[in-house]
Amino acid sequence: MIGVIGAGVTGSHVVEHLVASGQVHIYVNDTNPVVAHRVVEKFSRATSSRSTNKVSAVSSTQMLTTNVVVLACPAPHAKAARRLLEAGVSVVSCSDDVEDTLALLDLDAVARQMRQTLVVGATASPGLSGLLVHLLSKRFDEIDETHVAVHGTAGPACAQQHHRALSRQSIGWHDGDWLRRPAGSGRELCWFPDPVGPRDCYRAELADPIVLHHGVASLTRVSVRVSATRRDRLTARLPMLTPPHAEGGMGALRVEVRGWRNQARHVEVIGAADRVANLASAVAFAAARSVIAGGFSSGVRVLGDGESPNDAVLQDVLDTGVRLSEFVGTSSH
Repeated sequence: MIGVIGAGVTGSHVVEHLVASGQVHIYVNDTNPVVAHRVVEKFSRATSSRSTNKVSAVSSTQMLTTNVVVLACPAPHAKAARRLLEAGVSVVSCSDDVEDTLALLDLDAVARQMRQTLVVGATASPGLSGLLVHLLSKRFDEIDETHVAVHGTAGPACAQQHHRALSRQSIGWHDGDWLRRPAGSGRELCWFPDPVGPRDCYRAELADPIVLHHGVASLTRVSVRVSATRRDRLTARLPMLTPPHAEGGMGALRVEVRGWRNQARHVEVIGAADRVANLASAVAFAAARSVIAGGFSSGVRVLGDGESPNDAVLQDVLDTGVRLSEFVGTSSH
């Protein structure tokens, strides 16, 4: 039995993937009961009368009877995650908020005591970024740098979060120390997979460095940037001037890994272009599926760490239709 808290654009896609995978019992909860019932009605109509799928809108208390809950609601998640863990329920969190991520990582002792799993950062960035770092690491003798860039947002709550992220301080891991720099600084032209292409990206208060440093101990440098226009940077400390798109537009993720191979420096770049909600929901779904299958050990886990079933989770992500693109270099004539 799997629960999904948050029936917005990402949560509804998680439910869609669960239904498509044949998950029998799916509980849905949202702070707005109307939204939760709308999602339930949509997928109840989509399944045939002979289908064993059962999608139900339930109260937050009923979520305590499930095996695993996906937190696809806006941050913070730490308080809800603790409550679920203490009730004997495993948790998959889609939060990408820095303070919330730190609070979630602090729940390791609670998760281990209850013999449950808490997957932190199961979204596009962080989440898919960690899976791609793990994938590329197999091509190196040793990796020591990872640089992540992200374009686009999943929905209104995600857009608000990224808007705030440009007004705060970015955090990065650099040679054994945490560096804080002004968000909106550090312009870098990043090439994303088509159809997104090149975008100006800037430092922002995003959780990837914390999650990747937690999961991959060999990394000495970790950074993250987000695409932004001049208007985005100038208005970051003001309320959003225009309402965010309900579904989010085309987004992309770019992961660059550096390290050593055959005693020489080596670089690999990989990414994915899709609606960010599609990427985020695919990762959250795949993580929850692996928790149900017993692929994760108890305690706090992040995707990409050495104890997580990264290959199985990534394969489930790809099976939802996500496609990866690799930079293979240029040729001259």
